[in-house]
Amino acid sequence: MLPDSAYLAFTPDLRICRLLNGLWQLSGAHGAIEPSRALAEMPRYHAAGFTTWDLADHYGPAEDFIGAFRQRLRAEGGEAALAQLQAFTKWVPRPAPMSRAVVEAAVDRSRSRMQTDQLDLLQFHWWEYRDGRYLDALKHLADLRAAGKLRHVALTNFDTPHLERILESGVPIVSNQVQYSIIDRRPEVQLSAFCAAHNVWLLTYGTLCGGLLTDRYLGAPEPSAAQLNTASLRKYKQMIDLWGGWRLFQALLRELRAIADKHAVNIANVAVRYVLEKPAVAGVIIGARLGIAEHRAESARCFSFALDSEDRARIEAISAQGRDLFSLIGDCGDEYRR
Repeated sequence: MLPDSAYLAFTPDLRICRLLNGLWQLSGAHGAIEPSRALAEMPRYHAAGFTTWDLADHYGPAEDFIGAFRQRLRAEGGEAALAQLQAFTKWVPRPAPMSRAVVEAAVDRSRSRMQTDQLDLLQFHWWEYRDGRYLDALKHLADLRAAGKLRHVALTNFDTPHLERILESGVPIVSNQVQYSIIDRRPEVQLSAFCAAHNVWLLTYGTLCGGLLTDRYLGAPEPSAAQLNTASLRKYKQMIDLWGGWRLFQALLRELRAIADKHAVNIANVAVRYVLEKPAVAGVIIGARLGIAEHRAESARCFSFALDSEDRARIEAISAQGRDLFSLIGDCGDEYRR
């Protein structure tokens, strides 16, 4: 099992694992998943202490998998077993009129698929800021929270000004999920400080750059387009190219390997630990390739050490050589609205 430091009081009624199992890999963009093998793997994550899952309504069968897993937990351990599970889903509608009926139907679909009366967390994404109907949707979500259909309302990929506007509208937001890594440090420009000041957590993805920020790529030649065979690899290779390219990335990996050797861990552990220690960060989402590959024992080592000032200085020295992604892309989530 994981140590106590692996868990966080995310809200008064939700204690989460700070390493969340990400289910984007079920969306179809990462290769085929064999359902029976994937479902058989989920209890192993749970038993090892990785109790918190991140998913979405559009991640293929992810919500259905959570529903089946909940059914299994209930059958084996009763309602008490379910209290140890946290499942955070997303709603990503196309801009359209956001009536109470439309919003409630989306929430009810997720509740049905996930086999629960009450969603733990509904993370809302909106594609077009110029369409202000996202505020209508969020106000309805707040009403549905009050009605007991979900515990908490959260956001995905909202920038600082729009998060501020939402909070000023009176909608209680507990977290915002954004891209954050040693490569992409845009949250540090505005968002982290704002969230810390307003009691909003950050949940981070892309922290391992789709698996590129690992020992596997240390000393490796720059991968070809054909070798970038998942949506994650393609996405984060583009981010690395924009940041500084493969040569600078290799210099970063060498520094991370030296830090990892010092603490008897691996590069991925150092990359995750770097973000976990940042202000306002509640947890890091790590993709779970259910039934294909698993790294639970390795991931657990994120909680066996802490970075010291020397470690951070070494990382900063390399990071400072990269381009300023905030000036190139904009605030968090702006890459989805260009």
